[in-house]
Amino acid sequence: MSANLGVYYIMKKYYLIFTLIFIASLGYSCTPSPQAERNHLIVGIAANPTNLDPRRATDAASARVTQIVFNGLLRKDSQSKLAPDLAERWEQPDDKTYIFHLRHNVKFHDGSTLTARDVKYTFASIMDEAYKSPRRSSFKEVDSIDIIDDYTIKFTLKKPFAPFLINMTMGIVPEHTAESQKDKFSYNPCGTGPFRFISWQADERLQFTAFADYYEGAPKLKKITYKIIPEDSLRLLELEKGSIHLIQNSIPPDLLPRCRQNPNLKVITSAGTTFAYAGFNFTDPILRIKKVRLALALAIDRQSIIKHILGNLAAPARSLLPKGHWAYEPEAIDYEYNLKKARRLLDEAGFRLPDTDTEAYRFKLTYKTSQNEQSRRVAEVLQRQWQKLGIKVEIKSHEWGTFFSDINSGNFQLYTLQWVGVTEPDIYYYIFHSSSMSPAGANRGKYINPKLDALLEQGRNTLDTEKRKAIYSKVQRMLSEELPYINLWHLMNVVVMRKNVAGFTPYPGGDFTSLKDVYIAD
Repeated sequence: MSANLGVYYIMKKYYLIFTLIFIASLGYSCTPSPQAERNHLIVGIAANPTNLDPRRATDAASARVTQIVFNGLLRKDSQSKLAPDLAERWEQPDDKTYIFHLRHNVKFHDGSTLTARDVKYTFASIMDEAYKSPRRSSFKEVDSIDIIDDYTIKFTLKKPFAPFLINMTMGIVPEHTAESQKDKFSYNPCGTGPFRFISWQADERLQFTAFADYYEGAPKLKKITYKIIPEDSLRLLELEKGSIHLIQNSIPPDLLPRCRQNPNLKVITSAGTTFAYAGFNFTDPILRIKKVRLALALAIDRQSIIKHILGNLAAPARSLLPKGHWAYEPEAIDYEYNLKKARRLLDEAGFRLPDTDTEAYRFKLTYKTSQNEQSRRVAEVLQRQWQKLGIKVEIKSHEWGTFFSDINSGNFQLYTLQWVGVTEPDIYYYIFHSSSMSPAGANRGKYINPKLDALLEQGRNTLDTEKRKAIYSKVQRMLSEELPYINLWHLMNVVVMRKNVAGFTPYPGGDFTSLKDVYIAD
């Protein structure tokens, strides 16, 4: 399997290199564009955002926008630790009460002043069932939100809730603007962040300008443009000629040697928390069968994919939480490649191959993915690996917005996707609790397990760290047995930028938070 996969992707690699050379011969230059403005940073991204309202945005492309436009009461620093943001300090009088003291004179991009009314409005709207925020389940334990004065707000919980503070990183929206614009706010967001939104040309670019009244001081950059380029080869060529300055986690690993050899570029790699997985629809009569899911997991040669497609810039995942996380469970089942056992499980499940018909297959699956080149390459390999089981797999590749909409609405049998920036184990509640089905959460596969529900509720209502660790150890072991997801791998962060770009700090979750500190050197 490894040899065949290696030959296949050597051919793919040379095809891609030929394409790059051919395109370059049509007039691309590796010298910086003369139109480049010194204080204008252009960032290359692979996908169009789906929503610019932080209360509804759940995809990574949207998060990259909201991170520079909005602030939360708290923020995650470059080590994923919580730090003050719009709240200069907070206190916890008891297990169910949190009081936040806001910074004074923080301005929204429209010139209005942030007050506790805006904070209350932001979270009350998320909690409003009519608003249909996918984040609503994260705030179900909030009993009341009380404004003490313009710069002090109190949250009272129904019961102790361990992940409460991490949820305070939610971007705060201005009440008057968000309420008057309703759904239009997503296309004209207004926050307190270091950059002010200017325009969004779908599938082309998003433009931002520095916010001079940002509470930490105006950014060094004057402008930022996110340039949307789905094709890997074109994105790299734009970087090489200087019309893009920075790309994060969107360069194919087999092109990184080319980047490292370019004297105008620099490459930074760091540990990441991005988790890749295959998800199942539990309403499907085939995929709801546990032995089928186990067989699919056992038929994946992850090491070959990591080596030949991901350039060894990933590690096999035993669970959604990465190694080193305080709640990581090393005893969760790790499904190593075992094609013989996988075939036996399908036989036991009643899906036998006829001995006489060489063209027959056990059953057919439809596998959805985005049009991202690396995602399609992974899909092609999984298709071939599952075909070795006698399963016919049809790949359906859609542009990002359509793909993500299908996944959120449950319009799939099987798909692969990623969770970005995993830090709090309560994410298991958001993904797998039976009350977290869309639109209240991200239980897209409609997985229902009362025993897991009870553990997840216990985990979020327990404040003692060691007791929480024991609970989430059970959660990870249970999920590794049930397989609502196939755990694939955790990806490293890879940043490629022009040599003259300075001040960018990689975050474990691939965040763009540090763009506020970036400048373009002489």
